[in-house]
Amino acid sequence: MRALDIEGAWVDTPRVFTDDRGRFHEWFKGSAFHDSTGQGLRLAQANCSRSVRGTLRGIHYASVPPGQAKHVTCVSGAVLDVVVDIRTGSPTFGKWEAVRLDDTTHRCVYLSEGLGHAFMALEDDSTVVYLCSQGYAPQREHGINPLDPTLAIDWPDHLAPRLSEKDAAAPTLAEAQRQGLLPSIEDCAAYRGDLVSNAVHHS
Repeated sequence: MRALDIEGAWVDTPRVFTDDRGRFHEWFKGSAFHDSTGQGLRLAQANCSRSVRGTLRGIHYASVPPGQAKHVTCVSGAVLDVVVDIRTGSPTFGKWEAVRLDDTTHRCVYLSEGLGHAFMALEDDSTVVYLCSQGYAPQREHGINPLDPTLAIDWPDHLAPRLSEKDAAAPTLAEAQRQGLLPSIEDCAAYRGDLVSNAVHHS
């Protein structure tokens, strides 16, 4: 796993084995994950979404603690996956990084608690699966408008974004900050520190 420039996010490009029968790869391996992040991945929920070309989902995040970490991959088609640093006090606050996830490279992205997540489907029937550290809890779920001009995420300009009503009505990053809805880097670091400590004690 390779750390992204936004602290708390990684990308993994697995080795893919191919022959005349098809392909095989490991899309998650606990030992490699622990070596990179210093913790285990607590699995509370697994999600699968299928999207038509141009569908834009996010930016989604959950209140910390406990937040919701995600391990994301694309099993069919292709998406532009985006990690956004929405943690107040972070040196990269308001920055984003994009990784293409597709059914050729089989890259995966892991984003820890407190980071925002969004993706746009680049092809029809793009299917994304993600492992979540916490289950869905409506009272803790939040969103930021993915078309926030201040964030200026470089979504493909040849695709017309298709958003849900909820995502289209989500506040900008600045509005969410004024409303006190954003996690802080201190709370995120403290929570992750507890996870790493627990992983050491149980190893």
